[in-house]
Amino acid sequence: MKDKCKYLVIGACAGAANGFFGSGGGLFLVPLFTGWLGMQQKQAFATSIAVIFPLSAVSAIIYFWKGGIELSAAMPYLLGGAAGGLLSGLCFSRVSVPLLRKAFALLLLWGGIRAVLLL
Repeated sequence: MKDKCKYLVIGACAGAANGFFGSGGGLFLVPLFTGWLGMQQKQAFATSIAVIFPLSAVSAIIYFWKGGIELSAAMPYLLGGAAGGLLSGLCFSRVSVPLLRKAFALLLLWGGIRAVLLL
């Protein structure tokens, strides 16, 4: 498959996950970046963040426009998320790839278990 087509498919998966689930596009991006495009793990994580930010902004605008977001309720999470993003961004280069893989796998496992239990 041509690279441009792969990019479109990967972007569509991430956008759909963001739109349907409010986030989660990175769950598609990292495995597809590494497995399908051959990116290094750390580059895939960083690129995923760069892609998810605008996708999340678009989703948030649509949810806000449709009346699905209460900004006063979201503000503490935005502040905490900004602090967590800043801290993890500063520490990212010091974290080993095996530790990132394990943390990502645990996150996927936890999310999967929660999704099944909420059915």
